[in-house]
Amino acid sequence: MQAVVLCDHGAPDVLELRDVPEPVPGEGEVVVEVRAAALNRRDTLIRAGAGPAYRFPLPLILGSDGAGIRRDTGSEVVILPSLNWGTSESVAGPDFRILGGPRDGTYAELVAVPTENLFPKPPGLSWQQSAALPLAALTAFRALFRVGDLRPGERVVVLGVGSGVSLAAIQLAVHAGAQVAVTSSASSKLARAYELGADAGASYLDADWVGALRERIGEADLVLDSVGTTWAESLRLLRPGGRLVALGGTGGSEVTLDIRSVYLSQKRILGTMMGSPADFGEVLRIVDRGELMPVIDSVSSLGDAAMAHARMESGQHFGKLVLTVSGSGLAT
Repeated sequence: MQAVVLCDHGAPDVLELRDVPEPVPGEGEVVVEVRAAALNRRDTLIRAGAGPAYRFPLPLILGSDGAGIRRDTGSEVVILPSLNWGTSESVAGPDFRILGGPRDGTYAELVAVPTENLFPKPPGLSWQQSAALPLAALTAFRALFRVGDLRPGERVVVLGVGSGVSLAAIQLAVHAGAQVAVTSSASSKLARAYELGADAGASYLDADWVGALRERIGEADLVLDSVGTTWAESLRLLRPGGRLVALGGTGGSEVTLDIRSVYLSQKRILGTMMGSPADFGEVLRIVDRGELMPVIDSVSSLGDAAMAHARMESGQHFGKLVLTVSGSGLAT
C-alpha cells in the first residue's frame, strides 16, 4: 500500500509518499480502507519534533483522523482517534494514546485500529467531512461541556478562530444557546465566524482586544484557549468564578500569571485533551440532529500532504485540511 511516512523530523518536505507493507491487525482490531484523512496541529508538531511529547519512534505514519470502509464487514466507518481511553469519564487512563503517534495513523491507504474505535459514518456527511470530524469536534465538545460545563445563556469566547476545533466550538456553543465571541488576526475569518453564528469578534493584533470583547459581550463565563500564552488575557475576559479551559499551546508552552488574579476572583483554569468514546457518541448524535457540520478549508491528494502541512503552518486556512486516499491498497 501507499502511505505518507515520516522518517526524519523537519519541515513539511520531510514527508514522503512510499510503498509500505500492509498493516497486520492485532487481536480485537480490523483493517480500514481509508477514503479520506484529515490534518491536525498535532501532526505538524510530531513532524517537526516539537518537544518530548511529540517525539515518537520513526519511521511513523501520521494522521489521527480518518474515515473509510471496514475490510471485514464492508461497513462505512469513521475512526475515533482516542485509543485506550479507560474506564473514567473524567480523565483518560494511563494507557491512553492518540492514533498517529506512536501508532501508525491514517495518512495511508490502509490502517489497523481497534474495533471499539470504529463508529458508523454519519450518513449526511461525505468522506471528506467525516474524516474532518473526529479530533476537532471531540475536543471542542469535551472542552465546552464535559470540562467547561457550558450552560444556555452563558457567554463563551473562542480564541483563534479558523481551526477545526474553534469552528466546531462555535457551532456547538451556538446550538447550546450560548453567546459566542471569537478572535482572529484576519477580518475575513471574523466575518466567516459570524456566518457560523458568532455574535462578536476582535482582532488579537489590536492592543486592547480584551477590552474590545468585554465592551461587546460583557464578562465571559467561559474561555476556550488553545494558544496558551494568552492565559493572562483569557483570565481578564472572565467574570469572577468564570472558567478558562486550556486545550492547546500553539503560541508556546510557558506563560506568566498574576496568581492573585485567579484565586481572589475564584476563577478556574481547567485542562482538557481529546475525549472519550461516550463523548464521541454524543458528537455523532449532534451531527445527526444537524447541529454540527465540519468546515473544510481544502482537499488534497495523499501525495500532497507536505503542501497541506505547509498551509496549516501558514495560518491561512479556515477549517480542516483533508487528504483524499485511493490506490492499490484499496483493492479487495
